[in-house]
Amino acid sequence: MASRGNRARSQPVDNTISYVQCDGLAAMKMVKHCHEESLNNMEVAQGALLGLVVDDRLEITNCFPFPKSDETIDEEEYQLNMMRRLRHVNVDHFHVGWYQSADVGNFLSSTLLESQYHYQTSIEESVVVIYDTQKSARGFLTLKAYRLTPQAIAMYKERDFTPEALRNLKVGYENLFIEIPIVIKNSALCNIMMSELTELVPEEEGTHFLDLGTASVLENHLRCMMDRVDELNHEATKFNKYQQAAIRQEQEKHRMLAKHAQENAARIAKGEQAVPEEEVNKLFRPIPVPTRLNPMIVSGQINTYAQHISQFCSQSLAKLYMTQALQNAKDNKQ
Repeated sequence: MASRGNRARSQPVDNTISYVQCDGLAAMKMVKHCHEESLNNMEVAQGALLGLVVDDRLEITNCFPFPKSDETIDEEEYQLNMMRRLRHVNVDHFHVGWYQSADVGNFLSSTLLESQYHYQTSIEESVVVIYDTQKSARGFLTLKAYRLTPQAIAMYKERDFTPEALRNLKVGYENLFIEIPIVIKNSALCNIMMSELTELVPEEEGTHFLDLGTASVLENHLRCMMDRVDELNHEATKFNKYQQAAIRQEQEKHRMLAKHAQENAARIAKGEQAVPEEEVNKLFRPIPVPTRLNPMIVSGQINTYAQHISQFCSQSLAKLYMTQALQNAKDNKQ
Protein backbone atom coordinates (compact mmCIF):
# COMPACT_ATOMS: atom_id res chain seq x y z
CA MET A 1 0.00 0.00 0.00
CA ALA A 2 2.85 2.36 0.85
CA SER A 3 4.58 1.70 -2.47
CA ARG A 4 1.32 2.29 -4.29
CA GLY A 5 0.88 5.60 -2.50
CA ASN A 6 4.44 6.61 -3.35
CA ARG A 7 3.84 5.86 -7.01
CA ALA A 8 0.65 7.93 -6.97
CA ARG A 9 2.43 10.86 -5.36
CA SER A 10 5.28 10.65 -7.86
CA GLN A 11 2.94 11.29 -10.80
CA PRO A 12 3.53 14.82 -12.15
CA VAL A 13 0.54 17.13 -12.09
CA ASP A 14 -0.14 20.00 -14.48
CA ASN A 15 -1.13 23.12 -12.54
CA THR A 16 -0.41 25.67 -15.28
CA ILE A 17 -4.07 26.54 -15.99
CA SER A 18 -6.93 26.12 -13.53
CA TYR A 19 -9.78 27.09 -15.89
CA VAL A 20 -10.52 28.66 -19.27
CA GLN A 21 -12.66 31.76 -19.71
CA CYS A 22 -14.09 32.13 -23.21
CA ASP A 23 -15.88 35.21 -24.50
CA GLY A 24 -19.33 34.59 -25.94
CA LEU A 25 -18.35 36.13 -29.30
CA ALA A 26 -15.36 33.76 -29.64
CA ALA A 27 -17.57 30.79 -28.75
CA MET A 28 -20.15 31.81 -31.38
CA LYS A 29 -17.41 32.10 -34.02
CA MET A 30 -16.24 28.58 -33.22
CA VAL A 31 -19.79 27.21 -33.29
CA LYS A 32 -20.55 28.91 -36.62
CA HIS A 33 -17.37 27.66 -38.28
CA CYS A 34 -17.78 24.08 -37.04
CA HIS A 35 -21.41 23.82 -38.17
CA GLU A 36 -20.63 25.31 -41.58
CA GLU A 37 -17.87 22.76 -42.19
CA SER A 38 -20.09 19.95 -40.91
CA LEU A 39 -22.98 20.85 -43.20
CA ASN A 40 -20.93 21.61 -46.32
CA ASN A 41 -18.35 18.86 -46.65
CA MET A 42 -18.34 16.97 -43.32
CA GLU A 43 -14.68 17.91 -42.77
CA VAL A 44 -13.08 18.62 -39.42
CA ALA A 45 -13.11 22.35 -38.68
CA GLN A 46 -9.99 23.80 -37.10
CA GLY A 47 -8.90 27.26 -36.06
CA ALA A 48 -6.62 29.33 -33.84
CA LEU A 49 -7.51 30.69 -30.40
CA LEU A 50 -6.34 34.14 -29.34
CA GLY A 51 -6.29 35.69 -25.89
CA LEU A 52 -4.05 36.09 -22.88
CA VAL A 53 -3.12 34.45 -19.58
CA VAL A 54 -4.06 36.14 -16.30
CA ASP A 55 -2.60 34.35 -13.25
CA ASP A 56 -3.90 30.76 -13.60
CA ARG A 57 -6.79 31.73 -15.90
CA LEU A 58 -6.61 31.43 -19.67
CA GLU A 59 -8.85 33.99 -21.38
CA ILE A 60 -9.99 33.31 -24.97
CA THR A 61 -11.14 36.57 -26.50
CA ASN A 62 -11.02 35.87 -30.23
CA CYS A 63 -10.46 33.15 -32.83
CA PHE A 64 -10.16 32.64 -36.56
CA PRO A 65 -10.41 29.53 -38.77
CA PHE A 66 -7.49 27.82 -40.43
CA PRO A 67 -7.48 27.87 -44.24
CA LYS A 68 -8.72 24.79 -46.02
CA SER A 69 -6.16 22.38 -47.39
CA ASP A 70 -4.70 24.27 -50.33
CA GLU A 71 -1.15 23.94 -51.62
CA THR A 72 -1.07 27.59 -52.67
CA ILE A 73 -1.60 28.85 -49.08
CA ASP A 74 1.13 28.71 -46.46
CA GLU A 75 -0.70 28.01 -43.20
CA GLU A 76 1.98 29.52 -40.95
CA GLU A 77 2.19 32.67 -43.04
CA TYR A 78 -1.61 32.93 -43.03
CA GLN A 79 -1.74 32.74 -39.23
CA LEU A 80 1.01 35.35 -38.84
CA ASN A 81 -0.80 37.72 -41.20
CA MET A 82 -4.07 37.28 -39.32
CA MET A 83 -2.47 37.98 -35.93
CA ARG A 84 -0.62 40.98 -37.37
CA ARG A 85 -3.85 42.48 -38.71
CA LEU A 86 -5.67 41.86 -35.45
CA ARG A 87 -2.87 43.63 -33.60
CA HIS A 88 -3.26 46.65 -35.90
CA VAL A 89 -6.93 46.98 -34.88
CA ASN A 90 -6.07 46.64 -31.17
CA VAL A 91 -7.46 43.11 -30.72
CA ASP A 92 -5.82 40.42 -28.58
CA HIS A 93 -3.40 38.66 -30.90
CA PHE A 94 -1.52 36.27 -28.59
CA HIS A 95 -1.79 32.64 -29.66
CA VAL A 96 -3.17 30.55 -26.77
CA GLY A 97 -4.24 27.34 -28.52
CA TRP A 98 -6.54 25.99 -31.19
CA TYR A 99 -10.01 24.49 -31.61
CA GLN A 100 -11.42 21.54 -33.53
CA SER A 101 -14.85 20.10 -34.25
CA ALA A 102 -15.80 16.56 -33.23
CA ASP A 103 -18.49 14.06 -34.14
CA VAL A 104 -20.39 12.48 -31.19
CA GLY A 105 -17.42 13.00 -28.91
CA ASN A 106 -14.91 11.16 -31.08
CA PHE A 107 -11.98 13.59 -31.16
CA LEU A 108 -9.09 11.45 -29.93
CA SER A 109 -6.59 10.77 -32.72
CA SER A 110 -2.85 10.61 -33.30
CA THR A 111 -3.04 13.84 -35.35
CA LEU A 112 -4.66 15.73 -32.48
CA LEU A 113 -2.10 14.37 -30.00
CA GLU A 114 0.76 15.40 -32.28
CA SER A 115 -0.64 18.89 -32.86
CA GLN A 116 -1.33 19.55 -29.19
CA TYR A 117 2.16 18.32 -28.28
CA HIS A 118 3.73 20.89 -30.61
CA TYR A 119 1.40 23.63 -29.31
CA GLN A 120 2.00 22.84 -25.66
CA THR A 121 5.79 22.57 -25.98
CA SER A 122 6.01 25.90 -27.81
CA ILE A 123 3.22 27.71 -25.88
CA GLU A 124 3.09 26.30 -22.35
CA GLU A 125 -0.44 27.54 -21.51
CA SER A 126 -2.07 26.47 -24.80
CA VAL A 127 -5.26 24.39 -24.84
CA VAL A 128 -7.33 22.61 -27.46
CA VAL A 129 -11.07 23.34 -27.42
CA ILE A 130 -13.33 20.59 -28.78
CA TYR A 131 -16.81 21.45 -30.04
CA ASP A 132 -19.19 18.54 -30.67
CA THR A 133 -21.49 19.46 -33.57
CA GLN A 134 -23.77 16.41 -33.36
CA LYS A 135 -24.52 16.66 -29.63
CA SER A 136 -24.96 20.44 -29.80
CA ALA A 137 -27.43 20.05 -32.68
CA ARG A 138 -29.55 17.90 -30.35
CA GLY A 139 -29.66 20.49 -27.59
CA PHE A 140 -26.54 19.69 -25.55
CA LEU A 141 -23.92 22.42 -25.93
CA THR A 142 -20.61 20.55 -25.82
CA LEU A 143 -17.58 22.81 -25.57
CA LYS A 144 -14.62 21.31 -23.71
CA ALA A 145 -10.99 22.35 -23.23
CA TYR A 146 -8.15 19.84 -22.92
CA ARG A 147 -4.42 19.81 -22.23
CA LEU A 148 -1.88 17.01 -22.54
CA THR A 149 -0.76 15.52 -19.25
CA PRO A 150 2.95 15.58 -18.32
CA GLN A 151 3.07 11.80 -18.91
CA ALA A 152 1.76 12.20 -22.46
CA ILE A 153 4.27 14.99 -23.18
CA ALA A 154 7.11 12.79 -21.90
CA MET A 155 5.85 9.94 -24.10
CA TYR A 156 5.90 12.10 -27.24
CA LYS A 157 9.25 13.62 -26.30
CA GLU A 158 10.87 10.18 -26.14
CA ARG A 159 9.03 8.92 -29.26
CA ASP A 160 9.00 5.41 -27.82
CA PHE A 161 5.56 3.76 -28.00
CA THR A 162 6.56 0.23 -27.01
CA PRO A 163 4.66 -1.55 -24.20
CA GLU A 164 7.64 -1.26 -21.83
CA ALA A 165 8.00 2.49 -22.40
CA LEU A 166 4.29 3.15 -21.87
CA ARG A 167 4.30 1.01 -18.75
CA ASN A 168 7.31 2.84 -17.31
CA LEU A 169 5.68 6.22 -18.00
CA LYS A 170 2.34 4.94 -16.63
CA VAL A 171 0.55 6.26 -19.74
CA GLY A 172 -2.88 5.01 -20.77
CA TYR A 173 -5.85 6.43 -22.63
CA GLU A 174 -7.26 7.57 -19.27
CA ASN A 175 -4.41 10.02 -18.62
CA LEU A 176 -3.53 11.26 -22.10
CA PHE A 177 -5.58 14.44 -21.64
CA ILE A 178 -6.73 16.46 -18.68
CA GLU A 179 -9.99 18.37 -19.04
CA ILE A 180 -9.84 22.04 -18.05
CA PRO A 181 -13.10 23.66 -16.86
CA ILE A 182 -14.38 26.20 -19.36
CA VAL A 183 -16.78 29.07 -18.64
CA ILE A 184 -18.51 31.42 -21.07
CA LYS A 185 -18.38 35.12 -20.19
CA ASN A 186 -20.53 37.81 -21.79
CA SER A 187 -20.66 41.53 -21.31
CA ALA A 188 -23.49 43.12 -19.33
CA LEU A 189 -25.08 44.50 -22.52
CA CYS A 190 -24.97 41.06 -24.11
CA ASN A 191 -26.66 39.49 -21.06
CA ILE A 192 -29.42 42.11 -21.22
CA MET A 193 -29.99 41.43 -24.91
CA MET A 194 -30.20 37.66 -24.31
CA SER A 195 -32.72 38.21 -21.53
CA GLU A 196 -34.88 40.22 -23.92
CA LEU A 197 -34.54 37.60 -26.65
CA THR A 198 -35.57 34.87 -24.21
CA GLU A 199 -38.92 36.60 -23.71
CA LEU A 200 -39.46 36.71 -27.50
CA VAL A 201 -38.95 32.97 -27.98
CA PRO A 202 -42.33 31.19 -28.39
CA GLU A 203 -43.32 28.76 -25.67
CA GLU A 204 -43.49 25.91 -28.19
CA GLU A 205 -39.81 26.41 -29.10
CA GLY A 206 -37.60 23.71 -27.67
CA THR A 207 -40.15 20.92 -27.57
CA HIS A 208 -38.10 19.00 -30.15
CA PHE A 209 -35.60 18.32 -27.37
CA LEU A 210 -38.20 15.86 -26.03
CA ASP A 211 -38.09 13.87 -29.26
CA LEU A 212 -38.39 10.20 -28.33
CA GLY A 213 -37.09 8.88 -31.66
CA THR A 214 -33.67 7.87 -30.36
CA ALA A 215 -33.14 4.74 -32.46
CA SER A 216 -31.11 6.46 -35.20
CA VAL A 217 -28.74 8.20 -32.76
CA LEU A 218 -28.20 5.07 -30.70
CA GLU A 219 -27.63 3.03 -33.86
CA ASN A 220 -25.00 5.51 -35.05
CA HIS A 221 -23.18 5.33 -31.71
CA LEU A 222 -23.26 1.53 -31.67
CA ARG A 223 -22.03 1.24 -35.26
CA CYS A 224 -19.09 3.56 -34.55
CA MET A 225 -18.30 1.59 -31.39
CA MET A 226 -18.41 -1.71 -33.32
CA ASP A 227 -15.96 -0.31 -35.89
CA ARG A 228 -13.56 0.72 -33.14
CA VAL A 229 -13.86 -2.69 -31.44
CA ASP A 230 -13.03 -4.42 -34.74
CA GLU A 231 -10.01 -2.14 -35.16
CA LEU A 232 -8.85 -2.87 -31.61
CA ASN A 233 -9.28 -6.60 -32.23
CA HIS A 234 -7.10 -6.26 -35.35
CA GLU A 235 -4.40 -4.48 -33.32
CA ALA A 236 -4.60 -7.18 -30.63
CA THR A 237 -4.17 -9.89 -33.30
CA LYS A 238 -1.07 -8.13 -34.64
CA PHE A 239 0.44 -7.91 -31.15
CA ASN A 240 -0.36 -11.58 -30.43
CA LYS A 241 1.40 -12.59 -33.66
CA TYR A 242 4.44 -10.54 -32.60
CA GLN A 243 4.51 -12.26 -29.20
CA GLN A 244 4.25 -15.71 -30.79
CA ALA A 245 7.05 -14.88 -33.25
CA ALA A 246 9.22 -13.54 -30.41
CA ILE A 247 8.65 -16.70 -28.34
CA ARG A 248 9.49 -18.95 -31.31
CA GLN A 249 12.65 -16.96 -31.98
CA GLU A 250 13.69 -17.14 -28.32
CA GLN A 251 13.14 -20.91 -28.24
CA GLU A 252 15.15 -21.35 -31.44
CA LYS A 253 17.90 -19.15 -30.00
CA HIS A 254 18.11 -21.25 -26.82
CA ARG A 255 18.26 -24.42 -28.90
CA MET A 256 21.07 -22.99 -31.04
CA LEU A 257 22.96 -21.78 -27.97
CA ALA A 258 22.70 -25.23 -26.36
CA LYS A 259 23.96 -26.85 -29.57
CA HIS A 260 26.73 -24.24 -29.77
CA ALA A 261 27.76 -24.97 -26.17
CA GLN A 262 28.05 -28.69 -26.97
CA GLU A 263 30.13 -27.95 -30.06
CA ASN A 264 32.40 -25.65 -28.03
CA ALA A 265 32.86 -28.36 -25.40
CA ALA A 266 33.89 -30.80 -28.15
CA ARG A 267 36.32 -28.25 -29.59
CA ILE A 268 37.88 -27.58 -26.19
CA ALA A 269 38.24 -31.35 -25.64
CA LYS A 270 40.12 -31.56 -28.95
CA GLY A 271 42.28 -28.61 -27.97
CA GLU A 272 40.66 -26.24 -30.48
CA GLN A 273 39.57 -22.65 -29.78
CA ALA A 274 35.90 -22.12 -28.81
CA VAL A 275 33.62 -20.06 -31.08
CA PRO A 276 32.11 -17.01 -29.28
CA GLU A 277 28.33 -16.85 -28.73
CA GLU A 278 28.11 -13.61 -30.68
CA GLU A 279 28.19 -15.67 -33.87
CA VAL A 280 24.92 -17.30 -32.84
CA ASN A 281 23.35 -14.02 -31.70
CA LYS A 282 24.05 -12.49 -35.12
CA LEU A 283 21.77 -15.09 -36.71
CA PHE A 284 18.73 -13.79 -34.80
CA ARG A 285 17.70 -10.23 -35.55
CA PRO A 286 15.33 -8.64 -33.02
CA ILE A 287 11.73 -8.55 -34.19
CA PRO A 288 10.40 -4.95 -34.26
CA VAL A 289 7.85 -4.32 -31.53
CA PRO A 290 4.54 -2.98 -32.92
CA THR A 291 3.66 0.48 -31.67
CA ARG A 292 1.02 0.61 -28.94
CA LEU A 293 -0.02 4.21 -29.58
CA ASN A 294 -2.82 3.39 -32.03
CA PRO A 295 -4.38 0.66 -29.81
CA MET A 296 -4.30 3.11 -26.89
CA ILE A 297 -6.08 5.75 -28.98
CA VAL A 298 -8.69 3.24 -30.19
CA SER A 299 -9.30 2.14 -26.59
CA GLY A 300 -9.89 5.77 -25.66
CA GLN A 301 -12.38 6.13 -28.53
CA ILE A 302 -14.25 3.01 -27.37
CA ASN A 303 -14.38 4.38 -23.83
CA THR A 304 -15.73 7.70 -25.14
CA TYR A 305 -18.45 5.98 -27.18
CA ALA A 306 -19.41 3.80 -24.19
CA GLN A 307 -19.75 6.87 -21.97
CA HIS A 308 -21.86 8.67 -24.57
CA ILE A 309 -24.12 5.63 -25.03
CA SER A 310 -24.60 5.35 -21.27
CA GLN A 311 -25.35 9.07 -20.97
CA PHE A 312 -27.67 9.02 -23.97
CA CYS A 313 -29.63 6.02 -22.66
CA SER A 314 -30.03 7.68 -19.26
CA GLN A 315 -31.35 10.85 -20.90
CA SER A 316 -33.70 8.83 -23.10
CA LEU A 317 -35.11 7.01 -20.06
CA ALA A 318 -35.62 10.35 -18.31
CA LYS A 319 -37.54 11.62 -21.37
CA LEU A 320 -39.72 8.51 -21.41
CA TYR A 321 -40.59 8.80 -17.71
CA MET A 322 -41.29 12.52 -18.07
CA THR A 323 -43.51 11.91 -21.11
CA GLN A 324 -45.35 9.17 -19.24
CA ALA A 325 -45.99 11.50 -16.32
CA LEU A 326 -47.31 14.22 -18.67
CA GLN A 327 -49.56 11.71 -20.41
CA ASN A 328 -50.90 10.41 -17.08
CA ALA A 329 -51.60 13.98 -15.94
CA LYS A 330 -53.43 14.67 -19.20
CA ASP A 331 -55.53 11.48 -18.84
CA ASN A 332 -56.46 12.37 -15.25
CA LYS A 333 -57.73 15.79 -16.36
CA GLN A 334 -59.94 14.16 -18.96
